[in-house]
Amino acid sequence: MTSSTRTQAPLLLSLGLIAAGVIVAAAGGITSGSILGGVIAALGLVPACYAAWLGMQKETQGSLAVSLLLVFVSLGVGGILLLLRVVDWLR
Repeated sequence: MTSSTRTQAPLLLSLGLIAAGVIVAAAGGITSGSILGGVIAALGLVPACYAAWLGMQKETQGSLAVSLLLVFVSLGVGGILLLLRVVDWLR
């Protein structure tokens, strides 16, 4: 990452929350999903949005791009884990 340390801290926190959500879901069986894991992964959205805001304030494309990537990854992983849990309930 080529952004400053002020932008890197929220990005690393977001990445850590996404990883924690996947680990929580894996503990219960990754194919059955996890509501808690999905919520934890989706909470990675908050620091990623903050980092995107910082990137917009500094007008740097690199940190803004990485931040937006983590926004979409956080929402995607959280949504997939929640969706897998709902599908597991319906089976």
